[in-house]
Amino acid sequence: MIAYIEGRLAEVWDNSCIVVTRSGLGYELALPGPALYAMPARGEDVALYVSLVVREDALELFGFTAFAEKRMFETLLTISKVGARTALAILSTFRPEDLRRIVQEEDPAVLTRVSGIGKKNAQHIFLELRYKLKADFDPGSALPASAGGHASVFRDTLAGLAGLGYAEGECAPLVRRILHAEPDIDVAGAIRLALRQLGKGAAQ
Repeated sequence: MIAYIEGRLAEVWDNSCIVVTRSGLGYELALPGPALYAMPARGEDVALYVSLVVREDALELFGFTAFAEKRMFETLLTISKVGARTALAILSTFRPEDLRRIVQEEDPAVLTRVSGIGKKNAQHIFLELRYKLKADFDPGSALPASAGGHASVFRDTLAGLAGLGYAEGECAPLVRRILHAEPDIDVAGAIRLALRQLGKGAAQ
């Protein structure tokens, strides 16, 4: 399973790019709008989280600059009648935190901003997405009030640690403590502190 790639950006066109790894292999990836706009100049280094979509007639790679985008893309793919291109179009219009806000605010009509999604499909996607994201809004898993607007940092930090093989149940209490102690910390800093603490625990 290809989940992450680092290399040199060889080409960019339409909504796709080619990344050449140090071994000389080039991978073509389709990108959502935010990732496409974040691409460096040709020849510079680039790193992307990757989702592999297997079809009967093709294997397709989709690239994302954030792990949360990759996870949301794969969540969207589990919704009936939502294919990879539709999921990519949704993430070209809305960030993962936007989709969570849409679910929280019960605002399915806003999904019609995505090209190709009408009112009926928007309602269908909203209902399934609300069900699939319900754990995000479970009071038992929410951040305490003092964490304020850092819920997205909490979720993205957990996602990053999960990508490194750590169980969410093990990490969630630790990440909450980190965010309480350092409310201005970003995702990268929270992951570093969490790994340091997890490493100490493993050494004991």
